[in-house]
Amino acid sequence: MGVSKTDFVRGLQCPKMLWLDSHMPEKRVIPEEVQRRLDEGNEFGDRAMGIFGDYVETTVLRPDGRPDYAAMIERTKECLEKGTPVVCEAAFSWYGNFCAADILRRTPTGYDLYEVKNAPAPRKEFILDLGFQSFLIRKCGVPLERRFLILAGDGADGGTMVEVNGQKYRIADETEEARRAERIADRNIWAFGKIKKKDAPVPAVEPGERCGVPYRCWYYDYCHV
Repeated sequence: MGVSKTDFVRGLQCPKMLWLDSHMPEKRVIPEEVQRRLDEGNEFGDRAMGIFGDYVETTVLRPDGRPDYAAMIERTKECLEKGTPVVCEAAFSWYGNFCAADILRRTPTGYDLYEVKNAPAPRKEFILDLGFQSFLIRKCGVPLERRFLILAGDGADGGTMVEVNGQKYRIADETEEARRAERIADRNIWAFGKIKKKDAPVPAVEPGERCGVPYRCWYYDYCHV
């Protein structure tokens, strides 16, 4: 597989991090509190799937528990052809680059894209994630219209508050910001794909501020010996 939305955001933080993800993942150390936040974020995303009512989820797992991307892409195509109103984990691939959109919602003239984040306010890395998906989905020929973040609670300014099964969400329109982030995706996607290749050299990156911004790198100890 080429570049995913996770690869893209991590590669922007540090190209060496992306290289290590692909070539030396055994060196990563995920702190227990970080793993807990990741698990909580996944649970939050699962609950948000029903925010617009009935939906179809395209997730398909192999016998070993890993996602079956080809099957997910095929199920997504079937949903789009049928005009399914809400598709969750809608999967797309363009020249091997991949994303699974949290929520794709049909409109009278196209689709709106929603990225779910278990955080009270938008952050730069969320917009970059949304922009990468927006870029890839449009390249796949989907008539994409607006781009939104679905955030937790009522901590952010603006947007629309909704409550589903006791959980509060804020839906923020980030269309213009995501469109700007698409240009960043376009400039970096091929370079990041080369970094992931088997014979790619280690990027010459010295430790610095990027080691902890926006997240502490899982390879921090490896790079600071």
